[in-house]
Amino acid sequence: MAPRTNDTAPENEENRATTGADAAAAGGEGDEGKAGTDAGEVGKGIGAELGTAGADERVAAVRRVRAARRRERQEPLQPVRRLRTRPVQGRSGGLGAAGPQGPGVEGAEPLEDGTGRSGGGEETPDQRIATVRRTAAAGRRRRALHLAGCTALLAIALTAGSIALGTAHDTTDRSVKAASAAVSPGLLADGDLDAGISSLQAHLRAQPRDFSSWSTLGLAYVEQARTKGDPSRYPQADQAFKRSLSLEPDNDQALAGRAALAAARHDFEDALKYADQALKVNPYSERALCTRVDALVELGRYADATKAADTADDRRPGIPVFTRYAYVRELRGDVRTAERVLEQALSSAVTPGDIAYVATQLGQLAWNQGDYDTALTHYARALAADENYVPALEGRARAQAASGDRTGALKNLKDVVSRYPLPGPLVELGELYEAAGDKVKADDQYALVDAWTALARANGVNADLDTALAAADHGDKASALRAARAEWDRRRTVHTADALAWALHVNGKDEEALPYTRRATATGYRNAAFRYHRGIIERATGHTEDARAHLQAALKLNPGFSPLGAREARTALKDLESAK
Repeated sequence: MAPRTNDTAPENEENRATTGADAAAAGGEGDEGKAGTDAGEVGKGIGAELGTAGADERVAAVRRVRAARRRERQEPLQPVRRLRTRPVQGRSGGLGAAGPQGPGVEGAEPLEDGTGRSGGGEETPDQRIATVRRTAAAGRRRRALHLAGCTALLAIALTAGSIALGTAHDTTDRSVKAASAAVSPGLLADGDLDAGISSLQAHLRAQPRDFSSWSTLGLAYVEQARTKGDPSRYPQADQAFKRSLSLEPDNDQALAGRAALAAARHDFEDALKYADQALKVNPYSERALCTRVDALVELGRYADATKAADTADDRRPGIPVFTRYAYVRELRGDVRTAERVLEQALSSAVTPGDIAYVATQLGQLAWNQGDYDTALTHYARALAADENYVPALEGRARAQAASGDRTGALKNLKDVVSRYPLPGPLVELGELYEAAGDKVKADDQYALVDAWTALARANGVNADLDTALAAADHGDKASALRAARAEWDRRRTVHTADALAWALHVNGKDEEALPYTRRATATGYRNAAFRYHRGIIERATGHTEDARAHLQAALKLNPGFSPLGAREARTALKDLESAK
């Protein structure tokens, strides 16, 4: 991405109208075609009103939503279109809902005891989820019936056409196609993953030469590893893809699957290689297009990633592409466009998996900007769709911690790590314990990070970035620096630049750290931790005014970005002010 100073306002600071909808296209990252609908003005204002209004206002909001839906029944639904065909200017046609820069963000600094100023009378997380469920249920039911009816009519038409053309198949062929359809990548993403894997395994025992199902099984293993924090599934995924390619060389499903597997293992050079191979076979492979964007981003090739996102949007517009497009824009500091695109993606989501995924991305975007109330509302919508969606559970806990609800944050983070002990939530839980003075429990969480890292490496996952980030603050500082240097040699992103800068700092090498921390903030990515790290390093190298500016920027952007880091930033800033 084009470098720019990190404290300037993002590009494309567009005015936003509040728009929203409860549903649209099937998504996830399968290679099946995506269909969807754009609800336009349906549900206008729901993102801003739910979770923030009083009881009477909520009733009025729901009534407005119902009235809009009644109007929608009179109008045909419009198909999903490419991002560039959407209006991007003005208040009347905007795609974004009230989000990261909502009311009260500028004054959201925590009090000295760490509590937030988001106001009293807020709903509990469970009440938020119940509210969102009630307002979304009617629209989901109506559209689900519509889609089911279309699917039934399509099935009848295809069956009639097959009979008319005399293309009846034998029993074996029919059973293969039926089983393959029943466990397609899209259905795996939307249903019970474990049950889907069991069905695939049973099918492949009966039909071991079904190369398509072997590739789907590999994808299911990758997804299982990702959602359950179980990297032992990666070798099994690798074997499944190899089997698929041995049966049908150069099939794009398996090549795209190998690209996804390589990306999951943080081998982004191979991810790019396999994605390019898949796209030579099938230029419209959604999974390959998306993985190619991911790989270029994670290799630090941001200009190329922007072009790849545009290409993907031209060829396969839909939820997986929209979320990549949004992240590329966020890395440039263009939060407004990122939010607008994610809102478009959410308006085209109908499956619980898609709704949970996109709403969680919106929650993370809002949390990064310090808008905790909006973040909690987005997480509530995600959990209303899927109450067990771990990224939303983790995001909700982070937002609770940042807004001062440490009791709720501890409860929810313990629930997350008891099921999926991944480095991010483990470090967050450890820091919450440490901030509360319980160093023993904190150290237990940090030790689990080391255990996860060892397991990940044993299964072919490059965990150097995770190691560097966790060990720099809570482990072996020398090993943190070794890991950060190794990761920087492999890929030069804003995240690896920040990790290397911080590892150099904690090892007393601040002069060497300074150019890396500046590089981490050069694209304009609005990340409070990056600004905090830069401010601390600038303070250590004698750049007092710059240090003060970046520490202030970190706390203004996201005053609760870390249980320990935010506290240390306030202390350092106070010391700088007193030394003036």
